[in-house]
Amino acid sequence: MEAYLDNSATTRCSEKATALMIELLTQDYGNPSSLHMKGVVAEKYITEAKKKIAKTLKVQEKEILFTSGGTESNNLAILGSAFANQRAGKHIITTAIEHASVGSPVAFLEENGFEVTRLSVDKDGVISLEELKNALRPDTILVTIMQVNNEIGAVEPIEEAGAIIKSANPNTLFHVDAIQSYGKMRINPKKANIDLLSVSGHKIHGPKGSGFLYIKEKTKIKPIIFGGGQQKGMRSGTENVPAIAGLGAAAEEIYANLEENVSRMHELRNYFIQEVEQISGVSVNGKKTDENAPHVVSVSIKGVRAEVILHTLEDRNIYVSAGSACSSNKPAISSTLKSIGLPAELLDSTVRFSFSIHTTKEELDYALSVMREVIPMLQKYTRH
Repeated sequence: MEAYLDNSATTRCSEKATALMIELLTQDYGNPSSLHMKGVVAEKYITEAKKKIAKTLKVQEKEILFTSGGTESNNLAILGSAFANQRAGKHIITTAIEHASVGSPVAFLEENGFEVTRLSVDKDGVISLEELKNALRPDTILVTIMQVNNEIGAVEPIEEAGAIIKSANPNTLFHVDAIQSYGKMRINPKKANIDLLSVSGHKIHGPKGSGFLYIKEKTKIKPIIFGGGQQKGMRSGTENVPAIAGLGAAAEEIYANLEENVSRMHELRNYFIQEVEQISGVSVNGKKTDENAPHVVSVSIKGVRAEVILHTLEDRNIYVSAGSACSSNKPAISSTLKSIGLPAELLDSTVRFSFSIHTTKEELDYALSVMREVIPMLQKYTRH
């Protein structure tokens, strides 16, 4: 049997998205910038994808900009808005638990004269709205906060944060990394005062190399990729039409039965937590209730290194992550786990299980049975 429990790293591409992409790669393969019919047909697929995505967020089609994925969306949102608004100030607020695709561009700006405030989080990985309120200044040009943490599934109070930011200064831009939340919850950028929102296709059963950035109309932002002026000059380069069409199909599909799918994932998560915590030396990080994201469980295993449990499970066709799988093949000590105050001995003994709409109870039962068997054995070899 196989249990793929690493869906926060990537998901299986949906059949509908795959079929549409094959059609575009082999038949309707025109360049959307071309003036002939093949180009016009390709352009229509882009327009259709925009329409589908805009509907899921209740925004305008012209506010959707296609990118190569979450990393590019985050970089464009942060660097593009910082460079466009630096005359108004050079202060940026973020959190201590952001993904590297937010943390690294913010650090780059810090090295280049911007000032950065990093909000702390509680033991469950949630920011303090009071701390955010106190951190805001007249020269704060950007606040960037992830909606769902990729390692422990903590859900941040985005709507409340948006209201606080805009009441302090309507010109301060609010960017939300929604890479782990899009397709898992309803998101309304207008209601939450969000100016910029990043999404990745391969987290929602779309293709890798696809993503988008929602840019609220009239938001001051500069491009970071220059060339032929595609997408109204905001993101040059020939559009990846098959990936864009696949992303649109996946977005439409995942939001069609959202509540039903989310409810099922919560049930699976609750069941998994209940069972896994009965194994000696095993603990779950973050909130165990439905306040947490429905698809992420962070598990610490006392006395067993993350890499050891990862490869032991892999030998039985069970696939999980050590922390975040997006950075590289070699797990580093997680800043998220440090920030929630996880004891030092558990920092490199934590693995992430993540589910999708296709995850079954049978997969979880298989993983649990293997863990009950191998963990006590591995704990005998605890380092002293």
